[in-house]
Formats: sequence, C-alpha cells, structure tokens
Amino acid sequence: MPSMTRAEAEDFLYREAQILDDRLFDDWLPLFTKDGLYWIPIDETKPRDQSVSIIYDPPLRREERVHHLMRTRFPSQSPPSRTVHLISNVTVGAGVEAGNILIRSNQVIYETRVGDFRQTGLGELRTIVTRMEHVLRAEDGALRIALKKVTLIDRDLSVGILAFII
Repeated sequence: MPSMTRAEAEDFLYREAQILDDRLFDDWLPLFTKDGLYWIPIDETKPRDQSVSIIYDPPLRREERVHHLMRTRFPSQSPPSRTVHLISNVTVGAGVEAGNILIRSNQVIYETRVGDFRQTGLGELRTIVTRMEHVLRAEDGALRIALKKVTLIDRDLSVGILAFII
C-alpha cells in the first residue's frame, strides 16, 4: 500500500498549485490517473451521480477544459485569469478504497483578470476559499490524482464564472 508523509503531500499540492498558477495546464493533465475526476460539487453530502455539480470533469472533459483555456479565445478568459493558491491545514490519511491516499487541505485562491470597465469583474481581485480532497492512487509508477474534490465554502451563493482551474 502506498504511503505519504505530510511533507510529501504538501510538496505534491504545492507542485500542482504552481502548475495552475503558471498556467501550465498541459502539465496538469498528467497529474491525474487515466480515469481521474476533477469535481466541484454543490452538495458534497450527495453521491456524485445523484447531485448537480458546478464542475464535473472526467478525463475527456478535463482535456477539453485545458484545450479551451490554452488554445481557444473566449470572453470569460480574455484576458486570462491570474491566480495564486495558498495551501494550509494539510492532512494525510487512507483513501476511501484500499491502496489510495487521501490528502485534505484548505486552500485560498486569489484570482484576477486585468482590464478595464468593458467586462464585469475585470481588474477586481476575487477570493475563493475551499476545502480540498485529493485522492491519490499509484499508476504507471507514480502517485496520481484519482479524484480532486473542491468544496467551495460559499457554494450555495452565487460563485460567478469559474472558467479557470481551481
């Protein structure tokens, strides 16, 4: 069974955050297992298949998201978001299935898009506060993300456009 120290878990999360903040989204995709899921639920107490989600990205949808962010011009990311991830309260435990590692953390993501009055929200700094769960599983000789669950603390309020990757 794979194991991980808290320091190793922090390093993993810091690496992912750096990739996202540097907009290296093509480098983010291989962090996931072949069947990995990126999920932002509205009601985290309901099973994924019985709940409406803010984002529900299995592999193909995640690849489409990255393709759009990197290679397609669309208004909600013109200009593109700039983000900074702050990570705290990292804990490591056994995953929901044998052989998995569960990393929990709190993350604050600051996001802004530079610009002027022509688009709502340009030039404003948004703060997104989350509880994160990363379920890691060994695949191809490395620990990869089988599930990235992002629980927004204000998920029952208007969260605006989340056209960038949290």
